[in-house]
Amino acid sequence: MRTVERCFSWRRWMAFAAGLCVAAALAGCSAMALQTADDSLHVRLASLGPTDVIILGEQHDAPEHQQLERKAVTLLADRGELQALVIEMAEQGRSTEGLRWFATEGEVQQALGWDEQAWPWFAYGPAIIKAVRAGVPVYGGNLPRAGLPAAMADASLDALLDADALKLQQQAIRDGHCQSLPESQITPMARVQIARDRAMAQAVARAVRPGRPVLLVTGAGHADLRLGVARHLPKNLRVRTVKLWATGTQPGTEPMPRGFDDVWRTYPLPQQDYCARITARQQL
Repeated sequence: MRTVERCFSWRRWMAFAAGLCVAAALAGCSAMALQTADDSLHVRLASLGPTDVIILGEQHDAPEHQQLERKAVTLLADRGELQALVIEMAEQGRSTEGLRWFATEGEVQQALGWDEQAWPWFAYGPAIIKAVRAGVPVYGGNLPRAGLPAAMADASLDALLDADALKLQQQAIRDGHCQSLPESQITPMARVQIARDRAMAQAVARAVRPGRPVLLVTGAGHADLRLGVARHLPKNLRVRTVKLWATGTQPGTEPMPRGFDDVWRTYPLPQQDYCARITARQQL
């Protein structure tokens, strides 16, 4: 399990520097492009319609995705339309409730039990601090690390997805680990993902109040309507999911992602051979 956890953390960090380099290289046009995204963000959010929950599913190593999340928090909070911010990047049970709006970044990190090795604060901190400054509570949604062993052994989690969704989840585990995991680990690791989805759904459901949406920031796999967080939310809630999608260099050549209410395209990331790096690390 330690090996898998290290793999998750490493992959989250991997392309941040590369993504930032691309942003710098495109400085002449990126400012204009990001301004266009800013101008249309309120339209994108409005197009989701009245909703209780908005789930933004990011690619963790795409800096532009964290920028869009910050802008979404800013837009909703400034208009008084954000009930709460729930994040995968902190554990369930952690929150900024009780903190004053002018709390320091250190106080916010302490309240959330921030793990800098897993989640770089420079990427997610701006959105979190914006929420705090606006008086919007921030809640951790992820399954606590101490709960991982129990989740891996909990066969009852398998029944929370139908057969097709469970197969999708298990295949996502294989693909996400470049087919390198022993087959005996696929079911336990899929249970961890299901447990994480359920934990985030519980945090979201507790935060919901009529009239203003709760915003969940998480990985795109957790945002997938077919197998993710939405499957574990109360059926009476209105939920909209968005995939933040770093498209390839030739738009139109990749199939549109399935399992989301909307897809927001962003700049492509540099080509990365994740699987080759994983294999190299395993051979050390």
